[in-house]
Amino acid sequence: MRLIQLSDCHLHADPSARSRTGIPHRQFVRVIEAVESCRPDMVLVTGDVSQDETAASYALAERELARLGCPWFWLPGNHDEPGLMNECRAFQETVDLGRRRLLLLNTRIPGQTHGALGEARLGALARRLAEDDRPTLIAMHHPPISVGSRWVDALGLADAEAFWEVLAAHERIEAILCGHIHQAFEHRRVTPYGDVPVYACPATSDQFLPGAETFAVDEAALPGFRVFDLDDDMRTRVERVAI
Repeated sequence: MRLIQLSDCHLHADPSARSRTGIPHRQFVRVIEAVESCRPDMVLVTGDVSQDETAASYALAERELARLGCPWFWLPGNHDEPGLMNECRAFQETVDLGRRRLLLLNTRIPGQTHGALGEARLGALARRLAEDDRPTLIAMHHPPISVGSRWVDALGLADAEAFWEVLAAHERIEAILCGHIHQAFEHRRVTPYGDVPVYACPATSDQFLPGAETFAVDEAALPGFRVFDLDDDMRTRVERVAI
């Protein structure tokens, strides 16, 4: 099975609207074309689909994603309006990947840039992990780990340690997929049952400069996506897309 992760599209109702370094809709279309050539079995969008939180921006995303001819799912980021998103394409909490499963978490806090799960969502996650012993992928918008950039880390998952405490009781956590950081990223977190990799992918819109102490855009980096090939083992790579 081939799962492809997209993230941080930041679309506007106006397809010609500009971002810091380009036109998000045009870049999104180019990325979708490249994803299509990879023949995905499933596509996941890890938040910040919209920049202006409009129904029209979600309709633009839905139209392009529908071209892929495969199941696709999304979850909200800090820039999204979940009600409009869900009306356009209903959220899913669990996706069946055959011998694996994918859990989609909502880390959005209304009106805030950083994220959190909170006690209720953490409790629900613990119950969902306990009900199925298949290898599990977990997707969220905010990274639950430091990415080595001070300004980005201040806007991550506020209750990350509580999240890892929940995961510590479960053996078959295969990977964490997140968005929000607008860059390719890979790190591992040590747990009682072994290292758990945390992956992020390039944005389809602007890229952030890795390791920057304060906000900085990486004007040289291209948009892209992450590919996961899920067979007996899991392999992943990042693909960049020329605009």
